[in-house]
Amino acid sequence: MVIGAALPAWGPHPDVWLLIGLIAVGYAIAMTRLGPRYAPDSTRVVSRLQLVAFVAALGAMWVASDWPIHDVAERSMYSVHMMQHLTFTTVAAPLFLIATPGWLARWLLSPAWLLRSVRWASRFLPGVIIFNLVVVLSHWPAFVRLTVENGWAHFGAHTVLIVSSLIVWMPVLSPLPEVPRLTIPVRMLYLFTQSVVPTIPATFLTYGERPLYRIYEQFPKLWGFSALEDQQMAGIFMRTGAGVILWSLVTVLFFRWAGEEERQERHTMKPTVELTK
Repeated sequence: MVIGAALPAWGPHPDVWLLIGLIAVGYAIAMTRLGPRYAPDSTRVVSRLQLVAFVAALGAMWVASDWPIHDVAERSMYSVHMMQHLTFTTVAAPLFLIATPGWLARWLLSPAWLLRSVRWASRFLPGVIIFNLVVVLSHWPAFVRLTVENGWAHFGAHTVLIVSSLIVWMPVLSPLPEVPRLTIPVRMLYLFTQSVVPTIPATFLTYGERPLYRIYEQFPKLWGFSALEDQQMAGIFMRTGAGVILWSLVTVLFFRWAGEEERQERHTMKPTVELTK
């Protein structure tokens, strides 16, 4: 095994630049051309939060897809490959949903069959099943080898990751009333369930005694790591990275739920207090 490789030299990725540019231009056209026609308030097509979320989502997607992460993930370190996928699924996907106004989501899902399909998939059990299937498939050794050896398969895998992640996040961040979010307590349970699932493959990666991904044994490793150490780091990233994000959201939702319950209790007690005066 060759170890101690240097960081890959910079190389252009015009396909990544083209894709990022097309997404940015598409969003700009939607805001300037479609917004005045479809937004309920033509003077407020998009909020500042949505614009900031879009820029952050596009930036996260660009960083994860371009040099050096792309090059290291494909030709050196499986742990960086894991970080790349976590960025797509737990950072870029939810930010894209936050960045999508309701009128735009409604326009994108305007075919009735598509809206029905997304509404069906954006529920507790289908969301958990979809997430499980994607996790299992994306970490299957044969599938990992295919995506490393075939550029089109790699692109297709990333597309499936992002699209499925958008659906998985819909029960939590849906911008459409036609695809309702889960109630806050159920959202917390949903996120908790999603945080538990990755610990299963992460355990095999972290505590495995030999590398599961033979193709990564062929690649030179950065900073002198062995293939097994690289795999163990991937397991740690998978377990802690997704867990930190999901549990942070559970915490935010808990305090929001507690605040709403307190306000509702004060509202119901106020008429009683006035009647006793």
